Amino acid sequence: MIRKFISRVFNGKKARPGQHEPAVIPVSTHGITRNRISSGSRRVCTTLQENGHKAYVVGGAVRDLLIGAEPKDFDVATDATPEEVRRAFRRSRIIGRRFQIVHVMMGQEQIEVTTFRGQLGDDTKKDEHGRVLHDNVFGSHAEDAARRDFTANALYYDPSSEAVIDYHHGVGDLKARTLRMIGEPRGRYREDPVRMLRAVRLAAKLGLAIDPEARRPIREMATLLENVPAARLFDEMLKLLTSGHSVKCITQLRDEGLHHGLLPLLDVILEQPLGEKFVMLALANTDERVHRGKGTSPGFLFAALLWHEVLAHWEKLKAAGEPKIPALFQAMDTVLDVQGEKLAITRRIAGDIKEIWLLQPRFDQRAGKRPYGLLEQPRFRAGYDFLLLRAESGEAEQEIADWWTRFQNADGEERAQMLLPEQPGDKKRRRRRKKPAAAGSPSAAA
Repeated sequence: MIRKFISRVFNGKKARPGQHEPAVIPVSTHGITRNRISSGSRRVCTTLQENGHKAYVVGGAVRDLLIGAEPKDFDVATDATPEEVRRAFRRSRIIGRRFQIVHVMMGQEQIEVTTFRGQLGDDTKKDEHGRVLHDNVFGSHAEDAARRDFTANALYYDPSSEAVIDYHHGVGDLKARTLRMIGEPRGRYREDPVRMLRAVRLAAKLGLAIDPEARRPIREMATLLENVPAARLFDEMLKLLTSGHSVKCITQLRDEGLHHGLLPLLDVILEQPLGEKFVMLALANTDERVHRGKGTSPGFLFAALLWHEVLAHWEKLKAAGEPKIPALFQAMDTVLDVQGEKLAITRRIAGDIKEIWLLQPRFDQRAGKRPYGLLEQPRFRAGYDFLLLRAESGEAEQEIADWWTRFQNADGEERAQMLLPEQPGDKKRRRRRKKPAAAGSPSAAA
């Protein structure tokens, strides 16, 4: 082994994936004891091992534990096929088209179990740009490690022995604070262009520097993202925005030239002084909520990202003579239709976005019964938080935001005193109902 290593160094050759033995790092070195692994993932590994299979906690959970972070979830990799995993667990189901995985329910915990992936062959189904379309090819443990995207994600933890199995020097790269691609970066990006977005997200989230060899091709290959299904881009964007490091992610996306392929309107928004300030405030607010363990709303996030583009369209339509509210509806539809070409924003989230936007002009109405009606709206709190961001960025009047802060916290008598005087155009015109014609009249007899 030492001779092979020395020969590789002096000959300038790199070992081919899967052709070297992994480093087996004991718990005395890495310090991750099995009680730090979720009970569900431990039980899945134990059951599969008792059935004669290899099974390890894999990827992000191991990586996060090594750097002292709390894993969001625990995935398992095994040499058992999806059908074998399905038979081993009563509460499980096989999902996925591009690559089949199994979701196993352990109490309230859902464990994602994947079969070791094999090396891609010449007959692997790809599109004209090299993106892998179908990948149900199973292989060995070493092949699975070689198929992982980054060395930091090719780490396996065995709960039974408490050892970390490292095929590609991932532990060393984490210590060096480097995000390194496994294999030749250009080829790996062609297989799955989303890896470029993952590189930016993981580097920002983990505080790592992207290895120059992996970073260099990103800008010139960014157009490959145009061939990725919109649903996958939307999922990746959600992960990026809710990572707790969205400000850094968005900034690095722009630095790497990826924003044009991901959010076509984002570069336009960030070029507007008020728009950039508003977006960055919204992202900073989201990052703070993530760090405090609070929930985040995809609808609120995308409403913030796209608001200033809606404003631009809205103002043009009003200037052209369109009535205020119909113009807002038209502007919203235009912006969401353009985004829909790149990001598969679900109907539910699109509905949330529109509700937040439609509440904004209603905050200007502070007379009569309308403020009371607005307080009863299910999305009032989201709309109010959105108003506060608009005021903080300078796009809305601070006096309006302060009024609503006081109004919602005031009692009944104080609220009544806060109402502004009715203006001539505030009250809706009521239609005069025609009285029924009297019996015997010409109209009644007609």
